[in-house]
Amino acid sequence: MKKIRQKIFWGILLVLFSAGTAAAHCEIPCGIYDDHMRIHMISEHITTIEKSMNQIVALQKETPINYNQLVRWIVNKEDHADQLQEIVSQYFMTQRIKTDRKNYAKELSLLHQMLVYAMKCKQTTDLTNTEKLRSLVKQFEDLYFGNAH
Repeated sequence: MKKIRQKIFWGILLVLFSAGTAAAHCEIPCGIYDDHMRIHMISEHITTIEKSMNQIVALQKETPINYNQLVRWIVNKEDHADQLQEIVSQYFMTQRIKTDRKNYAKELSLLHQMLVYAMKCKQTTDLTNTEKLRSLVKQFEDLYFGNAH
């Protein structure tokens, strides 16, 4: 029993000390990522934000106003804008865009603009914000993957 505990102890110690030296692309060395899927997810979030905005505008015109549905669409819009910002900041900015990339400054600028327009989507129901987001995602996608993606 003592030998088993010693093996476990040394095994844990080995893992702990070697984990710091692992070269990882993300916060933990998972080795699993799909950049194309993340772009697709961002696009889906934009579509959902846009639909939410349209529903909010339509519900505000009703008499009487259905506040329950109105609030639900507002929360939905906020949630999807938050999820978009999470992908941009925690996935691309934190884990994927490295300082030695050829187009680092331009990629960073596009990602920052996406964060700003997602914030504007939270603040309003102005569809020009979702249009701008779509344009930024397309520019980022072309730059990140190259035009041949």
